[in-house]
Amino acid sequence: MARAPLLQLSDISLTFGGDPVFDGLSLNIQPGDRVALVGRNGSGKSTLMKVMAGLVEADKGDRVLSPGTSVGYMQQEPDMSGFETLGDFAGAGLDPSEAYKVEMASEGLKFDPARPVATASGGERRRAALARLWAEGPELMLLDEPTNHLDIEAIGWLEDQLRETRRAFVLISHDRAFLRALTRATLWIDRGAVRRQEKGFEDFEAWRDKVWEDEDVARHKLDRKIKSEARWAVEGISARRKRNQGRVRALAALREDRASQIRRQGTAAMALDSGPKSGRKVIEAAGIAKGFGARTLLKDFSLTVMRGDRVAFVGPNGVGKTTLIGMLTGEIAPDRGEVKLGTNLMPAIFDQSRSALDPDRTLWDSLTLDPGMRVSGEADQVMVRGQPKHVVGYLKDFLFDEAQARAPVRSLSGGEKARLLLARLMAKESNLLVLDEPTNDLDVETLDLLQELLDDYDGTVLLVSHDRDFIDRVATTTVAMEGDGRAVVYAGGWSDYRAQRGEAATTDKAVKSDASAPKVKQDAKPQGQARKAGLSFTESHRLKELPGVMDRLGAEIAKLEGLLSDADLFTREPVKFRKATEALTERQNALAAAEEEWLTLEEKAEASGG
Repeated sequence: MARAPLLQLSDISLTFGGDPVFDGLSLNIQPGDRVALVGRNGSGKSTLMKVMAGLVEADKGDRVLSPGTSVGYMQQEPDMSGFETLGDFAGAGLDPSEAYKVEMASEGLKFDPARPVATASGGERRRAALARLWAEGPELMLLDEPTNHLDIEAIGWLEDQLRETRRAFVLISHDRAFLRALTRATLWIDRGAVRRQEKGFEDFEAWRDKVWEDEDVARHKLDRKIKSEARWAVEGISARRKRNQGRVRALAALREDRASQIRRQGTAAMALDSGPKSGRKVIEAAGIAKGFGARTLLKDFSLTVMRGDRVAFVGPNGVGKTTLIGMLTGEIAPDRGEVKLGTNLMPAIFDQSRSALDPDRTLWDSLTLDPGMRVSGEADQVMVRGQPKHVVGYLKDFLFDEAQARAPVRSLSGGEKARLLLARLMAKESNLLVLDEPTNDLDVETLDLLQELLDDYDGTVLLVSHDRDFIDRVATTTVAMEGDGRAVVYAGGWSDYRAQRGEAATTDKAVKSDASAPKVKQDAKPQGQARKAGLSFTESHRLKELPGVMDRLGAEIAKLEGLLSDADLFTREPVKFRKATEALTERQNALAAAEEEWLTLEEKAEASGG
């Protein structure tokens, strides 16, 4: 017998006094549901979740909870007034016999329950709010970006808890790995409509692309029909005016239908332009160490970063990742050891604290008052990679509308602040990108674009992130800060690091049991995963990576060929035609080179008996 839904929304409409956020929205959340709630930044995900929680009242429609069902919502900005410590807030309303739940959650989420609310950071407050929700144990949990401000270990703890729970939950998250591991259904908000698929996030992108492809086909057919009917109207209507007024009215209806179709929001028109090439060796750190008082952050660490490397730094919050990057870029002096910077470096920095943004400034001033972007004598122009551009036009490239240009930064959502920081970063030429937690609050499409830009970037990238999927997609080297001053260098991204670390643990036990075994130097290369005979670790990793590279290039070539199949493109948009042609040639050459490289490596592996 079918069970009643925990939560039912019927014919919900919400406007906030302007264009509708939702109109005629209906959905159910069933017992045991594990739902990913996805959509572009600004599409209304958080608003919909607040409607589910009963915190925002719709203009019309019904919200029905199954009798006895409790709903818990993780607040982004929890109100802790009246509470002395984070533990007091997290345990509010709990029976004293259940206080252990807060202790367990505080251990897993890594916050101190005794920390006074007055001195707690925003991240600590969010972790306490998550602990409170977990301890309350509602039948339906609504989690809006729960992994923000969590390190990888805490994300793993939360992932394990959610995997084992029988409670229903709805998740908003930018963390693909987290969503893939946990969800079994997907709610997709797109242009005010909500679609549901009974498959987890793993299948979302294929579903989304198919929906959009079908829309494009239908729109193309509609455009052709309108063009055909319009031609008939011009050429034949005068002779048959009385008999064909119905057809004229049908043409008007077609045009109205086409005009009412809501255009899909495009991706941000982000671009990265590397400046003059740096020297081949970008950073050389030899035996560096750093401590604060009795605490050792780093000891005897060495690393060489070459031009074009993508180095990810991972480890728990507070272990010293940002400090290590500061030493590697020359901003912080090590206590011991030496850091040599290469020649002709032009760094650009994305700061996770977003300290570069003044909350009281407008978006306009945030760009035009930046010394690196200011155009002399022009109040409405910004310098974008050496070329002046109108500030509103540049903001539109990053999906801001004209009305937002004069709004204060404090009015922006987390994702919008991240896009504004990227706009500042990408206006400048650089050959060394330092990205400290760039993925927080960005939607899936913007993350995809950022990854593609980093793939094509000619310079060097230093990345701090807790997003395992993003690290896998971007990093060629991973530096794991493991506490007690230990930092170990691994080849590849997050998955490679995990595989190598598992082998290293076995090796460590063998070394400890054999006092005569030689010690492994800090700077030595890890042995890594089992690989094809005859290939170095780097070659083996590259051989594994190349099929994905070839698939991506093939997909890009297909898209460009589809664009260029438009016979009118050259006369209508000559610049777009030229750029698409150049991009097609570039990707065809890259695909040919990747195929040749794959064939060479595969033959080498086979010749060695791999």
